[in-house]
Amino acid sequence: MPIFGPRRGTPRLAPELDDAALGRVRKQLDAASSPGALSIRVDQVEQVLREAGTDWDRRMHRVVVLARAADPAIAQSWRRRHPQQPDPVLFSAWVDLVRGRWQGALADPRALIDDCYRAADLAPDDPGPWVALLGALRTMARPLNEVLPIWREATARDPWNREAHLQMLGYLSPEECGSHVQVLDFVDSVRSAVPPDAPTAGVELIALVERHLRTVSSGGLNALMATRQWAQPQVAAALDQALTDWLKPGFLTHAAALADLNLLAYALVQANRGLDAAQVFQAIGGLVTPWPWGLDGDPVRQFAHWQGRTQR
Repeated sequence: MPIFGPRRGTPRLAPELDDAALGRVRKQLDAASSPGALSIRVDQVEQVLREAGTDWDRRMHRVVVLARAADPAIAQSWRRRHPQQPDPVLFSAWVDLVRGRWQGALADPRALIDDCYRAADLAPDDPGPWVALLGALRTMARPLNEVLPIWREATARDPWNREAHLQMLGYLSPEECGSHVQVLDFVDSVRSAVPPDAPTAGVELIALVERHLRTVSSGGLNALMATRQWAQPQVAAALDQALTDWLKPGFLTHAAALADLNLLAYALVQANRGLDAAQVFQAIGGLVTPWPWGLDGDPVRQFAHWQGRTQR
C-alpha cells in the first residue's frame, strides 16, 4: 500500500502504478513472444489475480490493467484450461470489454453478457462480473432502467468499487447516455455517502476535470474562461480538501491512489495553482498515468513539462 513521501525518478508510464507484482506480469505480457510463452503468461496472470484474494479493490485494478495488456489468446487459453473456474471466465469478459471500448462496439455482446452472468454464478461474492456487465451495458448504450439494477449488484458487493463508479460516471455523461445534471446528481450522492479515503475518493475530481475539458472543447468565450471554473467556491473547496487529505502519509491506500494524485496534479495545473501542484508532483514521483496527461499531447512529456514548471 502506498505511503506517500518524497519520490524521485524519471517520468514514465506505469499502468500498474505502484503495484510491483502487477508490473512484473504486465511487462511479461508486453515482451516478445517465444515458444511456451503463452502457457507461462497464463500462469502469471492466474497467480497475480489469485494473490489479490478478496481485496476487491486490488483485484479489480489488476484485472483491468492486465485485460488492457493481454492478447486475447491468453484469456482463451486460460479459459480452455479451467472452463469451470470463475477467474478465466471473468478475465475473458474483461478482455472482450476492453477491446470493445477501444473499438467503439462489442464484438459479441450476447457472449460477453453471458460470460458476466456465468462468472457471477461461479463467484457470487465477486463484484467484478457485475462491473464488467455494467461496462458492457454502457458500451451498448442501454437504457438506465437496465443499467441501475446492475449498478446495485456491483455496489452491493463492494460499495466503494472505483471501477464501478467510473463506469457509471461515464455512462451518465452528456457524451454518452446522460446529462450534466445527472453527473452532478451522481457526484453529489457519492460525495455525501463515500468515506474521504475510499477508492472512490477521486470521483468528484474526475467529473470536474471532464467538465473543464468539455468547456474547453466548446470553443469561443467559454473556452477562454475555462480556468475560472476552478475558482468557483465548491470546486476550489474540493481541490483544497483533496490537497489537505490525500498527501497525508497513509491516507490513500487504494490500488489506484497514484492515479488520483496524477488527477489532482493535473487539476491544480489547470487551476493555475503551481505551488500546490508541486507538492503533489513530489508525492507522485515519476509514475505517470495516460489520463488526463495524454489529453494535451504525449502524457510523459506533458507530465515532465508541468512538473518542471511547478518546481522552479
